Amino acid sequence: MGDDAGQGAVVLKVIRIANAPCSWGTLEFEGMQGGQIGFAQMLDELCETGYIGTDLGDWGFMPTEPVALQAELVQRQLGMVGAFVPVALRHAAAHATGVGAAVRVARLLSAAAPMDSVGHRPMIVLADANGTDPIRTLHAGRVVPEFGLSAAEWRIAAVGAERIARAVREATGLQTMFHHHCAGFVETPAEIEYFLALTDPALIGLVLDSGHLVYGSGGVDSQLPVMFFERFAARIGLVHFKDCQPGIAAQARAEGLDYFEAVRRGVFCELGQGCVDFPALAHALMQSGYSGWIVVEQDVLPGMGTPKESAARNRAYIHTLGL
Repeated sequence: MGDDAGQGAVVLKVIRIANAPCSWGTLEFEGMQGGQIGFAQMLDELCETGYIGTDLGDWGFMPTEPVALQAELVQRQLGMVGAFVPVALRHAAAHATGVGAAVRVARLLSAAAPMDSVGHRPMIVLADANGTDPIRTLHAGRVVPEFGLSAAEWRIAAVGAERIARAVREATGLQTMFHHHCAGFVETPAEIEYFLALTDPALIGLVLDSGHLVYGSGGVDSQLPVMFFERFAARIGLVHFKDCQPGIAAQARAEGLDYFEAVRRGVFCELGQGCVDFPALAHALMQSGYSGWIVVEQDVLPGMGTPKESAARNRAYIHTLGL
């Protein structure tokens, strides 16, 4: 899917590496804002560790006035990848609110970062409202079919996702990518495939998140992200490099830990320290001619770990992959 819909720009075949506020403990979940660092420090550390793009993060984390946000990006010569917008898609009553939230974010992105130096525009990263359903949050990483949506709920979710994506496109011309995510209702490989089958490729692309895919599968198959990329390459407009630590994943499943406790224990570890075969995934991306962002995401809770040092080690690791 092209990143220049309706703009007439030429998108160069280049892969660029970004990071995101979630790697610094800025997460979208309610009640998780304590202990967050300021956006300026986060962006400075992101730049200092070798990244050239960022996500927006939660609404209000970075400036929400376009001129102010643009100034922060220009000052650091940073590209804006996009913004995560969670919506409880299975509830029809949530769709109108979801449209409002997505369009508000899209207008900010479109005004502050209308197009970057290689012709890319930012995107809306739509997801289910992850971490809000107690059963899915408790069983993240070990979901079984009976915890899934009904046929009617699937139809409602697909209609809502398309409604949101269409509204974003009509208001701003920006594209929408769907982010499968642990602790949400589109987590397992089967759920991701079904969601894609229900939605229009012209409206909704896919974010391939390697760590969420592996953990959400209930296993530790190192080749699963490569297999998914090769199968759905035409639909994938954004790639998240996230690793999954197999020992912690196994412990979380054995002890019945919920999603947040698994994250707290480090299930999403530094790149190269888990089970994802990043050399194979990087090779597949380059061989396919993938043109877009890779966003490093090492999900941590506020105050966890050493984000700047981890970001530096993750960037050094990606350099070894030829990216």
